[in-house]
Amino acid sequence: MDRLLRILQLASPSLPVGAYSYSEGIEWLGDQGIITDVASLRLWLDRELSNGAIRIDGAVLSRIYRSFLLEDFTQVNYWNRWLSAQRETAELRHQSWQMGLSLYTLLCQVSSDRLLRELSFNSQCNFVTAFGITAACWQIPLAELLPVYLFGWLTNLVSAGVRTIPLGQTQAQQLIWQFQDQINTAASEILNMKDEDMECCSVGLALASMQHETQYSRLFRS
Repeated sequence: MDRLLRILQLASPSLPVGAYSYSEGIEWLGDQGIITDVASLRLWLDRELSNGAIRIDGAVLSRIYRSFLLEDFTQVNYWNRWLSAQRETAELRHQSWQMGLSLYTLLCQVSSDRLLRELSFNSQCNFVTAFGITAACWQIPLAELLPVYLFGWLTNLVSAGVRTIPLGQTQAQQLIWQFQDQINTAASEILNMKDEDMECCSVGLALASMQHETQYSRLFRS
């Protein structure tokens, strides 16, 4: 039961990391008439989950999780820097660092794990890094963690769709429900991903993010 409660806390939308303030390009895509309804949003999310950068996030998450448990902080720092270098826009990098630092700061305030004293990220702690370390400290199994991470990503972007398309709340929940099997499949594939297979096709995300940085009127952070 303790493990379940920890998973629920880590996955809670009330977790104070500011995820709700980012749309990962969906706001611009809506403004341009590219994503206009539930069908076009579903297509975008489907392609991202199948081939996009979120898969690389999951692969790095698993490596940071394992490295932290092995007390291999050199590898933790390596993968954190590697992921920072993979961010294709300033907006995506800022999002990852801001959310990561928020979660890592929270973890240090609620956890007394001695291993946390061995780490120092300054302001460049990716959200994936903090998420993996938090899960390791809270003893959440990796096989359960990856679906939680992907589900959080999905629900946050569906929420962005609700605020920009607009999308009805019932439609949003139906959309999230439709992705359950795909999330489990993606989590299983990511868990077994080798280093040489860590690649993605995220051109659309990068272009949308770059355009959002200069969008005249925005609801979401840039």
